[in-house]
Amino acid sequence: MSRGLNYLYILATIAFTVYGQLILKWRIAKFGPLPADVFDKLKFLISLLLDPAIFSGFAAAFLASLAWMAAMTKFDLSHAYPFMSLNFVVVLLLSGWLLSEPLTLQKGFGVGLIVLGTVIAARG
Repeated sequence: MSRGLNYLYILATIAFTVYGQLILKWRIAKFGPLPADVFDKLKFLISLLLDPAIFSGFAAAFLASLAWMAAMTKFDLSHAYPFMSLNFVVVLLLSGWLLSEPLTLQKGFGVGLIVLGTVIAARG
């Protein structure tokens, strides 16, 4: 496999991680806030765990772990790990688009710094 195709493992890690974060936030928002009572909290958390979409988020986290293990067979950790910061970028953009969360100039500037840092770290 060419080195360029090896980056698909990193891309898969990012994609599964982002999916998991977005689906968890989307579904948990549908369930509402965490109750105050201890018994109600437990019941609430169990109902979250039994939700198929939330379960798919956990499955995505597992698949992200498998993709990351594959990436670790192809790259040094010091080279691959900076790419994980792209999770912040993609989650921020998609949470604005899909979940209608606010995107501010300050967040945009921060994401720009993350991208710049990722490029510098990956080339180093």
